[in-house]
Amino acid sequence: MSKKILVVAGDGIGPEIVAEAMKVLQALQADGSIAISVEEGLIGGAAYDAAGDPLPAETLAAAKASDAVLLGAVGGPKWEPLHISKRPEKGLLGLRAGLGLFANLRPAILYPQLADASTLKPEVVSGLDIMIVRELTGGIYFGQPRGIETLPSGERKGVNTLVYTESEVERICRVAYEIAMKRGKKVCSVDKANVLECTEMWREVAIKTAADYPEIALSHLYVDNAAMQLVRAPKQFDVMVTTNMFGDILSDCAAMLTGSIGMLPSASLNADGQGMYEPIHGSAPDIAGRGVANPLATILSVAMMLRYSLDAPGAAERIEKAVSQVLDQGLRTADIMSAGMRQVGTVEMGDAVVAALNEH
Repeated sequence: MSKKILVVAGDGIGPEIVAEAMKVLQALQADGSIAISVEEGLIGGAAYDAAGDPLPAETLAAAKASDAVLLGAVGGPKWEPLHISKRPEKGLLGLRAGLGLFANLRPAILYPQLADASTLKPEVVSGLDIMIVRELTGGIYFGQPRGIETLPSGERKGVNTLVYTESEVERICRVAYEIAMKRGKKVCSVDKANVLECTEMWREVAIKTAADYPEIALSHLYVDNAAMQLVRAPKQFDVMVTTNMFGDILSDCAAMLTGSIGMLPSASLNADGQGMYEPIHGSAPDIAGRGVANPLATILSVAMMLRYSLDAPGAAERIEKAVSQVLDQGLRTADIMSAGMRQVGTVEMGDAVVAALNEH
């Protein structure tokens, strides 16, 4: 049965990198590895420019009717003067909420060919393979009350609220434990239980839920220590699970251990396995339109989509092997360039992955 994919390229480098990912999907479709139908939609600043809304109703409806969503990136300085309710990022948050995408999976994998690209010593990061599981639809980004108000004195006050229910914590912990069961069976739950009551409850629920997974070795770290440990000794971690905001910060920290944020994909899943897949690097407006962006994170996001939402793990593995082969060939975009390698642009890198894919 054919699977439905909604493609929302978005802003900045989004259209460029998504175009290369689509080449990969088309190659797999052409050789009969997958059966898909593709619909395109608008999101972010591009959607605001066209429809006055960063998440048009038709985009959300198409997303709900799809098996998976492939997203490029949203945002840019052009739209920063807009009211917060109309900024591109609201389209992304709205899509996550509308689809109930509560589990964000962010792998931080160091390809051996890129060990020299990391700012850390090769012996510290060589062999790195971490999965960060971030809760995505709760926490301080969505909690109420929120906003900016003016006090009687005339001074302004900003308010954001950290809120989690036990069931929200339990379901994200279960996702982390299930993933860990297929990996190294180690989970580190990250909180700030020493000062935040909400995350004190988080830790209690994490421990209670872990009782259903006796093979899992569960540990706990405060978020500040977790950030330090990621830089000091990152290979101690297998799976990390944490709140929306902490996961946002820690996953970007972990990304730089791998040498470039341009290499890392992500998946956001709901309870039914429907997912949205995107690179974690953002819209990079400073290089948009120049043909130099690294498309590999988006291509690897397609691999995650095939594995988690489209039930095509074999095709996912082929993509990952093709990416590794291209790196073996010495091809590098500017963000991962090192001495002795050959620098290529966005399109050439995408073409190289397709060529490697067609060899297998």
